[in-house]
Amino acid sequence: MTPWIPLLLVFAFLVPATVPASQPALPNADDPALEARLNALAADLRCVVCQNETLAESRASLALDLREEVREMMRAGLSDAAVVESLVDRYGDFVLYRPPVKPLTYALWGGPAAFLLIGLALAAAALYRRRTTSAVDDISPQALAQASRLLRHPDSIPSGPIVEPVSPSPPQEPR
Repeated sequence: MTPWIPLLLVFAFLVPATVPASQPALPNADDPALEARLNALAADLRCVVCQNETLAESRASLALDLREEVREMMRAGLSDAAVVESLVDRYGDFVLYRPPVKPLTYALWGGPAAFLLIGLALAAAALYRRRTTSAVDDISPQALAQASRLLRHPDSIPSGPIVEPVSPSPPQEPR
């Protein structure tokens, strides 16, 4: 085998890697004002397929079709409000990134605040409980005396249980 054949094979595989995979995007409309209006409107609409991208950002085929449909509605002379109303009639308020405040969306708008208030209330209750309970009240004087003796004379640690369990004392009033 001649030495230039492996070099030719490597060259044959590397040349396609240097060619761009796609052509640059061309404007979709002859009218730049219409395209700017479409982009502004599509930035406020949600892609119903991707759900976390705007209609302007999405590359889903339905999003491409919806952008083309919106473009056609705008060419027909419909206002932005009429275009949005048409999409809301078809897909519901879900298609809007900022849905209106109405009874169906109260949970959407008030949910984060409600969860924050619930979390703050639970944290306050836990801190209050921690502040009002005292661990020292549950220890008997005999156990404290025995612990003091063990700290002074560590050689005398018994092999069995150090302190018998103490029955719980009745709850005390907060101080």
